[in-house]
Amino acid sequence: MTSDLAPFFSPKGVAIIGASTNPRKLSHGILKNLSLYGFEGGIYPVNPGADQILGLKSFPDVSLVPDPVDLAVIVLPAPMTPKVLRDCGERGIKAVIIISGGFREIGENGLQLEQECSQIAAEYGMRLIGPNCVGTMDLHTGLNTTFIEGVPDKGAIGFLSQSGAVCGGVVDYIANKHIGFSHFASLGNELDVDETDMIAYFGEHPRVKVIAAYVEGIQDGQKFLEVASQVSKEKPIVLLKAGRSDAGARAVSSHTGSLAGAYTAYQAAFKQAGVIEVPDLASLFDVAWALSCQSLPEGNRVAIFTNAGGPAALASDSLAANGFTLANFGEEKQKQLAEKLNPSAQVSNPVDMLGGAEPEEFSHCLSTLLDDPGVDAFLPILVPQALVDPGDVARAIVENANKTQKTVLACMVGEKSLDEARMVLHQNKVPMTIFPEVPGQVLGAMARYKSWKDKLKSEAFSFSDIYRSEVARAFSWINKAALGEADTRPILDAYGMALVPGGFAEDFEQAAEIAGEIGYPVALKVVSEQILHKSDMGGIALNIDSDSALKNAIEAMKEKITAGAKDAIIDGYLVEKMAPKGLEVIVGMRRDPTFGPLMMFGLGGVYVELFKDVGFGVAPLSPEYAKEMIFSTKAGRLLQGFRGGPVYDLGAVVEVIGRLSQLSLDFPQVSEIEINPLLVLPEGEGGIVLDARIIMADK
Repeated sequence: MTSDLAPFFSPKGVAIIGASTNPRKLSHGILKNLSLYGFEGGIYPVNPGADQILGLKSFPDVSLVPDPVDLAVIVLPAPMTPKVLRDCGERGIKAVIIISGGFREIGENGLQLEQECSQIAAEYGMRLIGPNCVGTMDLHTGLNTTFIEGVPDKGAIGFLSQSGAVCGGVVDYIANKHIGFSHFASLGNELDVDETDMIAYFGEHPRVKVIAAYVEGIQDGQKFLEVASQVSKEKPIVLLKAGRSDAGARAVSSHTGSLAGAYTAYQAAFKQAGVIEVPDLASLFDVAWALSCQSLPEGNRVAIFTNAGGPAALASDSLAANGFTLANFGEEKQKQLAEKLNPSAQVSNPVDMLGGAEPEEFSHCLSTLLDDPGVDAFLPILVPQALVDPGDVARAIVENANKTQKTVLACMVGEKSLDEARMVLHQNKVPMTIFPEVPGQVLGAMARYKSWKDKLKSEAFSFSDIYRSEVARAFSWINKAALGEADTRPILDAYGMALVPGGFAEDFEQAAEIAGEIGYPVALKVVSEQILHKSDMGGIALNIDSDSALKNAIEAMKEKITAGAKDAIIDGYLVEKMAPKGLEVIVGMRRDPTFGPLMMFGLGGVYVELFKDVGFGVAPLSPEYAKEMIFSTKAGRLLQGFRGGPVYDLGAVVEVIGRLSQLSLDFPQVSEIEINPLLVLPEGEGGIVLDARIIMADK
């Protein structure tokens, strides 16, 4: 349910608890903002030491505030908050914003205060935003419970931030840029209402067309994936993630763990849910603004017309880097363009109208190309000069942009002389940037979102031929932090993954017996809890073709391991049939603390960490997304028959990813799993697990 968040933006009455008569206090600023922007509900300052504040009657206690009041804003020292929160509950108020700091961000005492507030809110069925936040805005109802100076224009972007400072900086940055917003929400410590709740609310709000978000962390990864995936089908979510480096990440003992850092999980989740991730704050609003007022490009062909060649060259480079190309104009269109341009103008793409291009020439180019089926988007570029008014150029662009459903972005390079041009363009829903590299980045983001929307979404993997109870029994008696191949073989077999024929032997006699059953040649692998990467320690011998060779291999392996790993205890050996030829890949999982099982696919063997050519996805996965993981890598190209090479069994790899993801979901005590290598055979012949390991979570 998102309706219980409505009072945070469109309440019938607001109580400001702790409102001050001192103009230098934050609470005074909140009260002032609440009265400045057309909010029509009741405004009730609560301060026992004042009769009125800013001309508004003040009340000594929230219990005396008249109806209707459905939102309270608490601006008091943190230790006073629990009592006041209980008073709000008794008053029947169901939505509370706690502006005050001094909670978990200061340590254990603050965390205890938060827990107390949470219990009180649950007792009274209240929703909380904050603490340690700057409040909310609704540009359409006029509600402003923040102490931020100024407000942006009305529009269709709903913005949420886990940082109050970012909220304040953003408002100041966009205040005079005529970029339209519908809502602002500063969430602070997210004691109750979190980023996913707000995305769900904005997703259902009729005035929100685009959701923009600044996040430092996701509270509940699976909840976020579910909600964001649904919202993205109808509205774009543009997101800036802070804290992207994996500095200080814990040490891990598998390839999968070392490659799958915390930010990797966020990247995979965002991609999977259709979230448009951007690298910086400027991009957040460039992309969100374009999505809120322009159609998605139907294709990747762009027409540039400009009065300056240099910016057009920079724009062309950016377009190419983001998957776009310059449209080809036919001979007839070029003739039409030339009719009203300088005789020296270049009429192929980019159209260079030369430095003195007038507004009429910009209009002529755009109107001539509007109906060209070979053009999907338009990018007029102006470098201001003394003889041409940028505002008039903007009006010429707007006049024609209003006649098409195709994407139109404008670039006017500079700043000082462009205020009027920006106002004209933005008030008429044509996004303007001041650097020529930006439109390509914006179009690239729009195209990625369109591609995600256009894809047919399939259901998650589901398998009926697995034996979960057998694995549960195995895990109940295995008391190891790390499980090598000998322990993992029956587990993977129970989940329907094909294993290379073989078995465990304690000594040469048992090894020879197994080799006799499966047939030479065989591979020999050491089994030791102290050795996870067997090849590094001389723990693998291949192409053994007789009993005598097997005996010699066992003796040689003992000597190498004794010399190289004196503390290693050899429990025995795996004797396995030599595998046929195929492509070696890796399939793995690392359990991310936010999103759960993070699946990984890449080139197998010993080179996976060297090349770091891997694709990731968060379980539960669909077969469709498993293929996307595969196709995002060079190993995926090899599977499909690179440059006339063999075509391998792609379906077998997809199935192993699915079965491993199911195993990961079924057993949360598993921290990491790695199949390396998975031998992929030619198309139609399947895939075989050649080696695997499991890392258990700390008990």
